Amino acid sequence: MNVVFGANGRAGGETVNALMERDAPVRVVVRRPEQGERWRAKGAHVAVADLYDADQVARALQGATAAFLLSPPPLAGDPFAQATRLGEALAEAVRRAEPARIVVLSSVGAQHDAGTGVISTLHTLEKALAGTAPATVFLRCGYFVETWSEVAKTAITEGVLPSFLDVDQAIPMVSTMDIGAAAARLLTEEWQGTRVVELGGSRDWSARDVATAFATVLGHPVEPVLIPPEQRYGTLTDEGVAPEVASALLGMYDGLASGRVTREQGNAQWRGATSLQTAVGRIVAAMHGEV
Repeated sequence: MNVVFGANGRAGGETVNALMERDAPVRVVVRRPEQGERWRAKGAHVAVADLYDADQVARALQGATAAFLLSPPPLAGDPFAQATRLGEALAEAVRRAEPARIVVLSSVGAQHDAGTGVISTLHTLEKALAGTAPATVFLRCGYFVETWSEVAKTAITEGVLPSFLDVDQAIPMVSTMDIGAAAARLLTEEWQGTRVVELGGSRDWSARDVATAFATVLGHPVEPVLIPPEQRYGTLTDEGVAPEVASALLGMYDGLASGRVTREQGNAQWRGATSLQTAVGRIVAAMHGEV
């Protein structure tokens, strides 16, 4: 049995889809029973657990041969303190349930314990979970292409792509479709030990590349526009992002700009197959209610 946490999120959902395409048995873990109904309708088993509760997570993992674990996006409070609590709970649960393999969703740059903003929470998670299962892999992914969905409406209606990234700086990016495929592969293969796999798209992309993909999909020009650093905190908090979370997110963009959020030499480097245009096309289709 493959147990997937975060099935209603971007990466977790794609992991479930990829496992189902392989006809692999899946148990999705959700926070509330009603969140599992759509997966139950597709043939998945459903468990309910709070990721911060070791007892509940251990029960959800019972009988698992493999598990996909992740850190939920921080919504409020101190993300760094929450990461410590989460790591402790997940590590205890894995040791109790004894799955043969765990795949832990992480990020490029997680080798650093500071200077990467919210990504350093994944350094904490990796440290807590290292060696807890006979086979443990940290799937360090690039910036999710699907994160651009948060500004897709502006690209569609105004022909502008707001960016916290220098518009011509190419960084590791990857579609969550490729994350799901990679996670499903790792969950269903036989291997041992603790390892790191870093996953990016077919090549590194910039905000300008993303704007060009939007322009191609939409059929009208889209221009990337850099939001100045002094405006970013207010932009996030005006959108309802909690202050501590906003600061952690901006630390990530500072880390990207400085080059600190980058691949670590010596790790396995995988590339996804999903083109930037395909991923952006799905974003636009979702905005129009087509997926």
